[in-house]
Amino acid sequence: MPKEFIVAIELGSSKITGIAGQKNLDGSLSVLALVEEDSSACIRKGMVYNIEKTGQCLTNIITKLKNLLKQDIKQVYVGFCGQSVHSVKNNINQDFMTPTIVTDELIDRLKDANNDMVYPEMKIFEPINLEYKVDNQLQIDPVGIQCNHLEGNFLNIILRKNFHQNLVTCFDNANIIIADMYLSPLKLADAVLTDTEKRSGCVLVDLGAETTTVSVYYRNILRHLAVIPLGGNNITKDIASLQMEESDAEKMKLKYASAFTPIDKIDDSINYPIDSDRNVKSSDFIALVEDRMEEIIENVWYQVPGEYADKILGGIILTGGGSNMPNIVQAFHNYTNVEKIRVARFVNFTVKSKDPRITAHDGTLNTALAILASGDMNCAGDEITHDLFSSKPQNTAAPLRQETGTPTGGMTPLEKARLAEEEERKKRQAEAEKAEEERARLAAEKAQERKENSFWHKFGNKLKDFGSKIIGPEEE
Repeated sequence: MPKEFIVAIELGSSKITGIAGQKNLDGSLSVLALVEEDSSACIRKGMVYNIEKTGQCLTNIITKLKNLLKQDIKQVYVGFCGQSVHSVKNNINQDFMTPTIVTDELIDRLKDANNDMVYPEMKIFEPINLEYKVDNQLQIDPVGIQCNHLEGNFLNIILRKNFHQNLVTCFDNANIIIADMYLSPLKLADAVLTDTEKRSGCVLVDLGAETTTVSVYYRNILRHLAVIPLGGNNITKDIASLQMEESDAEKMKLKYASAFTPIDKIDDSINYPIDSDRNVKSSDFIALVEDRMEEIIENVWYQVPGEYADKILGGIILTGGGSNMPNIVQAFHNYTNVEKIRVARFVNFTVKSKDPRITAHDGTLNTALAILASGDMNCAGDEITHDLFSSKPQNTAAPLRQETGTPTGGMTPLEKARLAEEEERKKRQAEAEKAEEERARLAAEKAQERKENSFWHKFGNKLKDFGSKIIGPEEE
């Protein structure tokens, strides 16, 4: 009997990761397969710039997963983020002439007004409810409270329209059905942050290859999201400016680079070898790395809104490949003066796997695991067999769209909500039209009945009968 599993694909600037797993009854996650494809030739700063090559990478991912799982894959969950992704605050106000009790309908009206906001060249991917201001008090749930003024505070996560469309096109070209699309930072936060950190206020920093994502939480709600176009590759390129190949620069970074080096540990007499003929002073190398690292940290701290800078009692949480650099915690502390800083090297749920890439707990697969854990629908298709005498037909064709309902692959949560609302609106409109027709029919029947029972109608009928009796004999 075919086994059930979930498949997730994370699109990163350095690699695209495909992962399959099963959720166990004890709440743990068992990883069944893990594959990776180099994405440096098709994704930059988290954004697709070569649709054809990205589609080919996705096809390779699915093919490798199928071979490992020995089963077809009918749909996948997708996690993404990119340079254009950021948050924008929006407030919707409503005043009342007389004291009014807040209802669900009023809240829905504020949400609809927020969802209808237009941002040039951008689209709302996910609207987040912050708080509601009822007169002068902030409330999470204002329903049932009487007020003269109601204000809805929202945080809209927006991105470039063509960015999202390119993503969807890549999966369509690869004949891969999207079960759902997630913003990676939101799912990553759920997987590595504690409830206490979210509640007391914290900053999650995901240090990637070409981007650094900053998420600010306070009172269990996301307050700010930004993607900085700087990452570990910038340090590599700086090292490569010493006249070497980037591949060699990456090796030097992994071997010698440190986010912070105490002054008493810097020795000008020490040189680092570039190749067999050339060396670089360790002090010059250290300065080069620290300058770029300081720029990244400065940009991260700049993204923390001033109103929350002194409220992050949960501290700073670092994750991603860049968080493995030695003395990274000390470097962040030196610039931000935040005492509480930790590195989230792994997700906060149990993962069962023997794959060394997962058991390394180096933070590089945290996002992929977070996307996998967020999936809740079976992604498995038919078993793949090479038995020539099997009577069971193999599912070698492109995956089919959802059998029932309106296709939702590649749609944002907001678009899905709007689609559901539109279908509900059409249903209500059809029911209203049917009810109106029934009311019109009954009204016509009652009007006819009233007409037939009226004095003048009866008098007219009697007059006609009398005329008929008089005229009838004469005609004969």
